[in-house]
Amino acid sequence: MAEKNTKQCILDAAERLFALHGYHHTSLRKITGEANVNLAAVNYHFGSKEALLKAIFEYHLTPLNQTRQENLKAVREQALQQGKVPQVADIIRAFIEPTLRYRDSKSGSNYFIALVGRAMAETDDTVRNLFLHQVKPLGMQLFEILAEALPDLQPERLYWRLQFTVGVISHAMRINGKFQMVPENVHPEQDADSLIEQLVPYLTAGLEAP
Repeated sequence: MAEKNTKQCILDAAERLFALHGYHHTSLRKITGEANVNLAAVNYHFGSKEALLKAIFEYHLTPLNQTRQENLKAVREQALQQGKVPQVADIIRAFIEPTLRYRDSKSGSNYFIALVGRAMAETDDTVRNLFLHQVKPLGMQLFEILAEALPDLQPERLYWRLQFTVGVISHAMRINGKFQMVPENVHPEQDADSLIEQLVPYLTAGLEAP
């Protein structure tokens, strides 16, 4: 097995197993069996199970976060050029477009999306801290630009509204098939473009609520 393929096979296997069984219920032995490699290969490429989890987060989130941060920066710069504060709808669109398009892309692994869901609900410091390390700069940037757009909103209220916003986006990322608690004759579209057009006004209204 070529070196590049070996490393990717280990990443893919670990991603699947971490998503399905959780970090602490997945041993390196299970990962090597899934990837069809020996333990020495994992140690050579990653060094430890924690470093392997970090590499998975970096592989997916580094390019995605870069795009989201660039989008938010562009919204702020355009508003400054116009002598205005950023608009909430523009901020939300800049943030969620790459997020939802990632879900529909070849890079958007369902296993990784499930793993992020686990990380956001995780009480263990190892998983949560590795995930937060990847997303904290983006979260701070998002909070700051929303604070500019909503200057009369108390920071504590913005905190909770941003939490609710992230929760809705996370749910939208994991939609897979029809929600069963609706009539049979309702057939909502679930592609990225349709979800973006639904989410932007919905989330904007929540953030701008009195």
